Amino acid sequence: MLRAKTHLQPLWLLLLLLSLPVAGYADNRRGEQLHAKHCSGCHARMFGNDGNTIYTRPDRRVDSMTGLHKQIRTCVHNLGFTWFDDEIEDVANYLNQHFYQFSQ
Repeated sequence: MLRAKTHLQPLWLLLLLLSLPVAGYADNRRGEQLHAKHCSGCHARMFGNDGNTIYTRPDRRVDSMTGLHKQIRTCVHNLGFTWFDDEIEDVANYLNQHFYQFSQ
């Protein structure tokens, strides 16, 4: 009877596990890219050249991570984007890290 070589199995399993997305992991780089591609232009049209003013203005609507997720989902829906939950999470975490600083 032939035995399979098992010394490669742990390495194979480790590589497989490392390739899977981690629940709750946010990709800030992808969040920044999605924001730049889909959000910045509209915000710049609304607030002049600096679209980031929407996040830093004194009367901003968003006051929590829950509110931030809700606002992103509203924009995504209103603009007809097809984003997955992890993309919304990435953009929310990017914005929180760079502008809002809400505790998570």
